[in-house]
Parts: sequence; C-alpha cells; structure tokens
Amino acid sequence: MRSSSPLSRLSAALLPALLVAGLASLSAGCGTSSTTAAEIPPTPDPQEVSAVTVSRQRLARELRVTGTLLADEQAEVAAEIAGRVVGTPVERGTLVREGQTLVQISAVEKSAQMKEAEANVAQVAAALDLGPNGEFDVERVPEVANARAELRLAESEFDRIRSLLDQRVVSQSEFDQRRTRVEAATQAYEAARNGARQRYSSYTAALARLSLARQGVADTRVRAPFTGVVAERRVSTGDYVNVGTAVVTVVRIQPLRLALTVPEQYISRVAAGQAVTLTVDAYPDRTFEATVRYVSPALSSEQRALTVEAVVPNADRELKPGMFATAQLELQAEEDVLVVDARAIQEAADTRRAFVVVDGRLEERIVTIGQRAGSLVEVVTGLAEGETVAVQNGRPLRDRLPVRVVAGAAPSTRAGATAAAGDAR
Repeated sequence: MRSSSPLSRLSAALLPALLVAGLASLSAGCGTSSTTAAEIPPTPDPQEVSAVTVSRQRLARELRVTGTLLADEQAEVAAEIAGRVVGTPVERGTLVREGQTLVQISAVEKSAQMKEAEANVAQVAAALDLGPNGEFDVERVPEVANARAELRLAESEFDRIRSLLDQRVVSQSEFDQRRTRVEAATQAYEAARNGARQRYSSYTAALARLSLARQGVADTRVRAPFTGVVAERRVSTGDYVNVGTAVVTVVRIQPLRLALTVPEQYISRVAAGQAVTLTVDAYPDRTFEATVRYVSPALSSEQRALTVEAVVPNADRELKPGMFATAQLELQAEEDVLVVDARAIQEAADTRRAFVVVDGRLEERIVTIGQRAGSLVEVVTGLAEGETVAVQNGRPLRDRLPVRVVAGAAPSTRAGATAAAGDAR
C-alpha cells in the first residue's frame, strides 16, 4: 500500500476546520445584516392637525382702568323751618319717591299763622269789593263809588248855578260856594281812589304773607327732592331742628356714575358714547355694562390723567355707591395688526412658539405677541400674513413633524375683535 506525503496529510486535516470557520463567518455576516434592517424605523404617517390662518385686522382695543362707583345724585336734605320733630316715617334703606315725606315737624304754630293770614286777606278783599276772579277795579270800591257820586252831584249843581248867574238870578257868593263844593268833591274822589289803591297794595302784601304762611305749613314736611334711597336719617322724634339742619341723606342709585382716570397717552381715543365693561369684587363672576357720558376738558395736574365718567344702569340696585370697580374701556381703533387664534400659540416659561405648516411639515417659530382680543392674539414678530399655523389637538407638535391639515377642524380668526391695551391704575 502506498503511503501519503506529509503535505497531503496536513491539507486533509486542515480542510474540515477551514470549512467550519467559513460557514461560521457566513452565518455571522448574515445575522448582522438581518438585525440592522429590523432596527430602521418605517416612515411615520402624517399627523392630523387643525390649523388657522394669520390675518390682518383692525382691533378695537380695551384699556383696563380702575374707578369708583358714585351715586347719580346725593342730597343732604335739610329742614326749612325750626321746630320739633313729630314723625320720622323713613329708615335707612327706604326707597322713596320724589316729594315723599321724610320727616314731619310740628305744624301747630305755622297753621295758626296761616289762618291769621287767610283772615287778613279775606278782610281786605271784602273792603275792596273784588270781582269774581279777584280782579281789582278801583271804581268798584264803595268809598270811591260814593265819592264819585258826590262829585257828580256837585258838578250838576254847579252847572245849574252857573246858568242862573248869567241870568243874574243867584248871587256871586252862592256861585262861589258851589264851585268850592265841586273842588272839594273832586279832591275827595281822588283821595278815595288813592286810598283804594293803597288798600289793594295791602291786599297784595296780605296775599304774600298768606303764601309764606302756607309755605311754612308745607315746610313742616321735609320731602324727598328726587326718587332714590335713604342713605341716613339723622334725627328722631322729639328732636328740635333749626333752619338748615340736615335731617336725611338721600341718594339716587339708578343709574350710578363710574368715575375713571385715563392716562394721558390714551385721551385721543376716548369719547362720549364709548362702551365700558366693569367688574366688582362683590360679584366676581359677573360683568356690568356702562357708557361714557362725560369726558373732562382738562387733565389733572397731579396725575397727568383725564377724568372720564360713565353711566352704569342699576335697575336691580345690586351695585352700591362707593364700590371699587375694575373697568375695561373700549378705545377707538387705530390701525390693522396681525392676529391669529390664541390656541395656535404655545407658551413655555417666557418663550412663545408657533408651528407653521410648510410643505406638509411643521416649522417651529419663536414669536412675540402683543395684545389679546378675546379668542385672538396680536402677533408682533415671528409670523407673516397668510401663513397657516397648526393648532395642537391633544398630541404634541414638534419641528419637522409631517402633518396633514384637517379642513374645518378649527375656526379661523374673526373680525371685530377687541384687544386689551393694558392696565392703568
């Protein structure tokens, strides 16, 4: 048998080992390729988002200011006469009508004075023989009528005596006597007329005294000068009051007045008739409407501010004078600004971001905002008119995210919004 060479025997021994190593290497290479392919993530589907459009609008801005509610009218009602208080039919908080009695003062003395004045008037009127409507005719006065009759008789006798004198039937002495009688009758008639006029002047004065006496009786009732509410009653039954003593404070609280102070930079945009919305601490969840009625013609020298007064309807009398109010004064619009739905702006710390839809992907923008106006916000920098901005719908938004805008999912910006111009205190 032929023996093999040493080289042949070495090759035969190494061949199986090389085959095994090659197969192992091939298996390892195939396994590595398979794992790498599995780790590559597939391209995600576009995320559905709502979107709004950046637009340009003219905003009617609002200025936040503070003020105080005041009564529309307030009166310290005083006594017109001195006397003892005999009745106080009202209390604090009583609603009163114009002319309603607030305090009753004793009328005994004033009533007696009125009766005396009425008697004097009646006495003088009877002596003057006034007409049915109280008109005065001096010839109707009895004394004047008698004097006039005497004068006519004297004149008649004098005319007869004068004709007889021409015929020389009577003497010159008798003629002179008749003429003197006519002169005396004339003077008596004029004196009666003057006396009647004087008595009529006395009658006029008596009427004036009667009017004062009646007013004195009326003044025993202290009355409400207008319809309102009793804020304070200062006297009680039995008190003695003098002329001018304040007895009751009455306020009119429907409507109320709201006094506001507007900074100098806004005075050109405030005018009568503008709308005002206000809140008070007593009703934190409610707002009340008012209208500017008065704008001061000059600035306050201390504050360099303008005093503005608004009328606040208060039919239910829920608001009270003296309440502190925070008001939003609607200013006149100045110019168009960029606005976008406030939901499109994301805030984190002091940074505000918006995600603009560009070619199916989101582009993150750092934005600066201005005034807010309801559901809108003013965009100062970072966005341009007409750009489409995504609105987050529960899923987070990020830069370069593929998206698909869902039409009609979010409302577009609306016209006629109102922006807050800031706080002025």
